[in-house]
Parts: sequence; C-alpha cells; structure tokens
Amino acid sequence: MLPSLDLTTLRAAYAAGTLTPTALVEQLWAILAAQTDDAVWIHRLPLADLLAHARRLETLDRAKLPLYGVPFAIKDNIDLAGAPTTAACPAFAYTPAESAFVVQRLLDAGAIPIGKTNLDQFATGLVGVRSPHGTPKNPFHPEMIPGGSSSGSACTVSAGLVSFSLGTDTAGSGRVPASFQNLVGVKPTRGWLSTRGVVPACRSLDCVSVFALTVGDATAVTQIAAGYDSAEPFSRPARSEFTPPLSTPFRFGVPAADQLEWFGDTQNPALFADAIRTIESLGGTKIEIDFAPFRDAARLLYEGPWVAERWAAVRAFHGKNADAIFPVTRKIIEGGAKPLAVDAFEALYQLAALRRQADATWTQVDTLLLPTAATIYTRAQLEADPITLNSRLGHYTNFANLLDTAALAVPAGFRADGLPFGITFFGPAWSDARLATLGAAFQQATAKTLGHTSHPLPPPAPATPRASSEIHLAVVGAHLSGQPLNSQLTERGAHLVRSTHTANCYRLHALAGTTPPKPGLLRVAPGDGAPIEIEIWSLAPAAWADFVAAIPAPLGIGTLLLADGSAVKGFLCEPAALAGAEDITHHGGWRAYRAAKK
Repeated sequence: MLPSLDLTTLRAAYAAGTLTPTALVEQLWAILAAQTDDAVWIHRLPLADLLAHARRLETLDRAKLPLYGVPFAIKDNIDLAGAPTTAACPAFAYTPAESAFVVQRLLDAGAIPIGKTNLDQFATGLVGVRSPHGTPKNPFHPEMIPGGSSSGSACTVSAGLVSFSLGTDTAGSGRVPASFQNLVGVKPTRGWLSTRGVVPACRSLDCVSVFALTVGDATAVTQIAAGYDSAEPFSRPARSEFTPPLSTPFRFGVPAADQLEWFGDTQNPALFADAIRTIESLGGTKIEIDFAPFRDAARLLYEGPWVAERWAAVRAFHGKNADAIFPVTRKIIEGGAKPLAVDAFEALYQLAALRRQADATWTQVDTLLLPTAATIYTRAQLEADPITLNSRLGHYTNFANLLDTAALAVPAGFRADGLPFGITFFGPAWSDARLATLGAAFQQATAKTLGHTSHPLPPPAPATPRASSEIHLAVVGAHLSGQPLNSQLTERGAHLVRSTHTANCYRLHALAGTTPPKPGLLRVAPGDGAPIEIEIWSLAPAAWADFVAAIPAPLGIGTLLLADGSAVKGFLCEPAALAGAEDITHHGGWRAYRAAKK
C-alpha cells in the first residue's frame, strides 16, 4: 500500500529502510498505469526513466539531498529536459534541452519528476476546463471543476500520487485549485522563484507556485526551488527570513462585512467565519480593512491592458496556428491585441494609486485573510458561462501579483456537500516566512486529513532549542544545501537560517584544481560586482570554531555585506588564488554555475 507522501512520512520510511526510491517508483507506476481516463497527465516519464532516476539516487548520500526520492509533478508550461512542453496546446509543443531553473534545483536536491500535468491552455483560466486533453477530475466530485489553470498539478497531489507539484500563478492558478482540492498552495513573492524555462502568460507578473499536502512541505520545497537567477530579468534577490516565530498578538485584516462577496454561495460564509475564530484563538486580533483597492486592482488584470501580455506571449504562434488555440482561450488572448500604449500607461497610473492605498493596509495589519474563492461551480455551469464565472473565481486572487504580495492558500474545512473550502493569507512582498508560520499553525489547528487521501496530518516536527549565543556563517559554494560538503555543517548540528544574496561588491570565481569543485568569493568596489547567492547557517560557538579551524587555504572567513545592508561572517578567498580561476559572477551563484556546466 502506498504510504502518505508528505515529506515527514516519506523521509521516515526512507530512513527506516522500509521504502526505497525504486520501490516507490514501482508502486506509483502500477497505480498510474491503471488510471487512463482522468485527464490529469499530458506526459508521464517512461518507467525506465523513472527507475533510472531512482537507482541513481540510491548510489548517493541521502543526507546530502533534502528531497531524496521525493516524487513531484510539473505543470506542462514548465520545462523538463527531454520531455515535451505543450502548454496544453499540441501544435505548440517543443522538447527543451534544459530544465527550467526551478526544476533543475529540485532535481539537484534529489526529487524525482513523474511527468507533466494538464492545465487551462496557455495558463489562461482559473477553472481547469480549457484544455483539448479534457478536464482533470476533481477527486472530491467528478462534476465539479478542479480549479485552474494548474488543474492537473493540484489533482496529482490531492490524490496522493506525488509529494508536491509545480504550478504557475498569475491570477490565482496556484491557489484556486488548492482551495478546491484541500491542499496548500504557495504563491511566492514575485521574482523569488525564477520563471526561466516557463512559457509566459503575463511575463511581468508570472510566478512559479507550489502545491503540497502541508504548509511545512510547501515551504521546504519553495525554499529549495527559490534563488536569484541572473539570467532571468524578472528574478529578484530574496529578502525573506525562513524561521521567524509566530509572535502574538498579531493583527489580521478582513474585508468589512459589506465588502465580502460570495456570489450567492450559502455554505462558504460560515466556514470563513470559523476560520476567523480559529485565527483569533491563535493570538490574532481581527481588524476590518477597506478591500476596495484590492478589489479594484483585481479587475485591472483582465479588464485592463495586462491581457496584452498574454497576446505578446503567443502572438507569433497565433499568427500561424490560431485555429489550434482552445476557443475560449483564443477569445481572451485575442482581446490583448486591442489595448493601445496609452491604455497601458493610464492603467499603470491607476495601479500605482491603488498600490499606494493597499500599502497603507500593511501599517494596520500583519496579514490579510480572504476566502481563496467565493464559491465553486460545476463543469456544466462553466460551459454555459465560461468567462463570467471564471472572473468570479478571481475576485479574491487577481490582485496579488499586481500589488506585489505574497500569498499562501491553506485548507479550511469542508462544506455540508463534502467539498473543501480554503482561505488565503496575504502579506507584502517578502513576507513569505511570516505567512508560512501562521499557515502552519492554522493547519495544525484545523486539518484532519491530507488532500483527498485518508492520511492524517503529521505532527509538527519538534522545535530544536537553539542557544542565543549561536554564530551565523554565510556559505557560497560546496557547503550549500545539497552540495558535496554540506554535511560538514549538518554533522556539527548547524541549521539553515535563510537563503539570501550579498551586496553588489563581490565577484565569484570557480577555483582551479579543487576537489570537490569550489568557488572563491572576492570583495571588489561597490557596483563592480553583483549579488551572489549565499546561505546563512547557524552553529553553536564550539561547532563554529571547529568548522572554521578546518577550512583550508586559500579560503578563509571574513565579513560579508548583504543585499539588505546587514553583515555576516562568511567565506572569502585570497586574491592570489584566483590565478587560472574562471570568473562566474554572471551566473549569480554557485548552483546556477554548476547547473550551466551540466
């Protein structure tokens, strides 16, 4: 019998030796081979390829791979090397030679890709029914829509077939399916996860999203997938702490009662009221806020000129293959050809005013709480009125990327008809960790089972006491998570504090003749370098001293300046060691350089 694939349970099974990656792949394949009519998958990797992934992992050190043997699914607008990317449009298909930036990071961490999942074509829709491959079945009721556009990605996790999946989220595609399928959905701060290797919808707004069974799992995967990508113009250096405590009391905002819109739904309002009471029990103080600027910004996404970005993404393809585009999708995208440049500027001015109003909310509250979706529809209802009902599903989601917020969708109970309901926590950009802390506490207080499985929510991992005297250390190369020397930190009891970037006064070099390969970080004049990805780890003083004493020349420890203006002790390199070294600064970090080498 397939175990729960949440990370806590899966890691315990691997550690106990009761499961191996090969055995897991064989069990999954037997289940998937019997499922031929659910329209969830567009492409699954052949069994031989999956077994090759699993057997390769079994030759490696499990302790060095944070996602060792973890199966995952990929929305089919995100590249996986050697597998076709179609964006749910067969005529658009191509086979990439390289995986998307985020996919490669997950592969490097030991995750096993099972396949590519169905979606609303070109990621246009929140419904999950706009695909020539059919409509993925909502596991809770086959006549209800699964939510989109990341429909198949959500279905795979909810059914317990993968531990997590990747989606994308421009208007709510990583949150609405989570709500409809009893899942966690992370819509990270825009630019934290690189979109290189993702078919664009609205390129300036697109985010890669993560579906998982628990908030802890979603957070762990997001941290591994995230990272500054110097080759992606919309990538942004992170400013997010990963381990803040849930401080109480905290303030959470909800719309005034007359601003809550349910579109006639009679069951969800009571569940939202229950969620408010739960959050109050966790130490939250409810504050009513003016939802108008968020609502008005949401309307801009499809009623304003941003739809022109969707036209820009597929215009060349449309010119030769218009009839290959799904009818509703084609109608929406072709509308993007109409706005003028003046419309774009006028909308930008309007958005700037709305953003200023919305920003004032964050001086009043620590997080904003909203229903993920006001209601849910049947497939027949969507077929009768596809655009209006889709728009209603974006009422509480469409503003997020326009207003530069982070968002976390969390399950919040079940309706009388057995369908799940979800809520979403919002915060300003780079509040991802705060949302994760609150979301995890809420899930522990409310959840009974995971997705559509009967598996119970695992208990939270016990907190490890940390001495206030611990010392932080920045690592830049072979000591990063998943890299060959990371065990030198973990075996000394170190724990990861955060991933971040240096200030722009450093250059990174690949040192010659080092085993395993190592980089050297050199400080230069401000502006002559670039932000370099680093991780900050924390060690007890004795462990810190023992670690530093073992560092071989030409590396040493100095003071690193970070992008946020703070400073930390970390690895630096002697200038004399750079003879024959390759300057790899343009990659933005050691992981990106190593991925490019592959």
